[in-house]
Amino acid sequence: MMPARESLLDAAYAAVARRPWAAVRMVDVAATAGVSRQTLYNEFGSKEGLARALVRREADGYLAGAERALGVQGDARERLVAVAEWTVSAARGNAVVRALLTGCWGARLPSLSLAAVASSSAVPAQRRADGALPSPGELVRAVRDRAVAVLGGAGGGGGEVGLICEVVVRLALSCVAAPPGEGGGGAVAELVRGALYRQGLV
Repeated sequence: MMPARESLLDAAYAAVARRPWAAVRMVDVAATAGVSRQTLYNEFGSKEGLARALVRREADGYLAGAERALGVQGDARERLVAVAEWTVSAARGNAVVRALLTGCWGARLPSLSLAAVASSSAVPAQRRADGALPSPGELVRAVRDRAVAVLGGAGGGGGEVGLICEVVVRLALSCVAAPPGEGGGGAVAELVRGALYRQGLV
């Protein structure tokens, strides 16, 4: 059985996909998760705490996916292409991830400060969620740092690999902001491969 916290976060994610965050009611989230409203408040403290935990989970999920993409079989170029494709796919399929990566939080999503908030929660996961949430630049740098750790000196040294990865992620984000059209996934891969090839990178 799924822990109550994950069930509640899944219920909150489903709710925000159907209606604006302002219209999401805690009692409905608890009922969807099959737990009491008191359990929800014990876990998150408040609606803002629930929102922060949801945003933290989606940020962690994006970074975990980027790490998986870096672990695919192939040379450094193909791994970076996989990161770009994951970035576009994650942002297109998840409004919270898109907002985290672009900094564009629509009216349908929670309006949160990325700064840490005072936390009195006894739940370690909630204390982490109440900490600072990542900005778009911090997410890009986190992926860059993972790429350097995984790819090491490929492409002429960690500094160069980091720069190349950052360029790739930023190129992917440009495809999120201005989608390339039909077959967007393939177009993203071709854009990244072309950019890396023309520059003689990786």
